[in-house]
Amino acid sequence: MDQLYTFLESEGVDKSLLEGVKAFRAKYPTEAENAPRVPDPEYFYYGKKTWELALAAILAGKNLLLAGPKATGKNVLSENLGALFGRPVWNVSFHINTDASYLVGTDTYDGNKVSFRPGPIWLCAAKGGFGILDEINMAKNEALAVLHAALDFRRSLDVPGYEKTDLRPETRFIATMNYGYAGTRDLNEALTSRFAVLDMPIISEENLQKLISRRYPGISVKIRDQLVKLYGELERKAESAEISDSALDLRGLLDAIALMEQGLRSGDALDMCIVNKSFDAYERGLIRDVINARIPADLTREVVFPT
Repeated sequence: MDQLYTFLESEGVDKSLLEGVKAFRAKYPTEAENAPRVPDPEYFYYGKKTWELALAAILAGKNLLLAGPKATGKNVLSENLGALFGRPVWNVSFHINTDASYLVGTDTYDGNKVSFRPGPIWLCAAKGGFGILDEINMAKNEALAVLHAALDFRRSLDVPGYEKTDLRPETRFIATMNYGYAGTRDLNEALTSRFAVLDMPIISEENLQKLISRRYPGISVKIRDQLVKLYGELERKAESAEISDSALDLRGLLDAIALMEQGLRSGDALDMCIVNKSFDAYERGLIRDVINARIPADLTREVVFPT
């Protein structure tokens, strides 16, 4: 938390919000049994305004819905929030077959008796965690109805046959959703109204430079800047439908840098982490042409990481 807090101070995030985080952590300290579930993020989310909006919502006791296109850092911000507030995190990856019993819990027979096996939403509620509801618009609306009482003023879960469970005051839910993914659907109004919705922006060139430099401090500034411009060019071509958004992959760009650091030549690294994520041969050629115009394919580790 200390590194993340210092990072946010250096980014100029509102001091009163950061003081609010300190007060929250003092009021709701991390319990030893839950400490292994508190995230230790590999990357920090860059975006001062987005941080301030998210912190204000969490401190006000609201649940967050992070909505936006691919590669906007929704999962990174979710994990960062769990780490900053020192809360154990339960991740739920939604899919078409997600049902209420998986989310809340169900009866199970342990060989001697039938007992309640809690699901991630129940555990999050009972232990004061942050529940990250990933790709929430992949699930059927009827499965999500079980969350209504947990997400609104009632802040409770009522499992038939068992005692009602009230959410601990520090419990929050952070949902993510992408626009236009296959299998997604619109959230119904009843569910959406229970969240503060944050429209996630595409990372700026300046913030992408900071992100790469923080993670890979030895990278050549010239090559870093070319990679940033490459990402921006892929973004523009995806927006204009010249290529699909399969190449617009921030994780892929960072993974390619990691492979270069391990000794792969730049062309091979970028092929593995960006180009080959398109399964159309013609589109792969287009993406490779964009990359080759910016980054020579034969760069070695010594060139990419001169220090």
